[in-house]
Amino acid sequence: MESCIGCKTCQIACKDRNDLQVGLLYREVITVEGGEFPKPWIYHVSMSCNHCEIPVCVENCPVGAMNKGKDNGVVDIVKEKCIGCQRCVKTCPYGAPKYLGNKIKKVGKCNLCVDLLQKGEEPVCVSACIMRALHFGDLKDLIKNHGPLEDIIGLPNYHITRPSFTVKSKKYSLRNP
Repeated sequence: MESCIGCKTCQIACKDRNDLQVGLLYREVITVEGGEFPKPWIYHVSMSCNHCEIPVCVENCPVGAMNKGKDNGVVDIVKEKCIGCQRCVKTCPYGAPKYLGNKIKKVGKCNLCVDLLQKGEEPVCVSACIMRALHFGDLKDLIKNHGPLEDIIGLPNYHITRPSFTVKSKKYSLRNP
């Protein structure tokens, strides 16, 4: 958040890699504005699935199509099992799962480019970020380097699902600095 300039390169790289149709995004850069003259403020946050510790999307999938990897913590969808009911879409507080349309009748979402991770590479959003604002790694290491996830204005309360990400936040972006 301290480094993100809102260029959306990560968003475009993700959209391209996943060959998403017009209007669909697995990663989206959101902009939050506030304050009053003479002290207005603005910040950008690149958001996708947060691969939560308590993923409500997994808990609410009636057919077990959503799962959380035991070895890597990645929350993913088994597309062959997905019935397109969209319960995961409706329950995720971050809006990560996306309905892929009436032709496909399935849900898709960020899977952290798990195929790249298996090759020892970074997710495409991380490697595409021109400001190096996105980092990938063990959550404990990320928290050590960037600090714990705070309750950030514009995002749901992190206690709901305990998302597996951290943001180096600006003081004005916190609900209770």
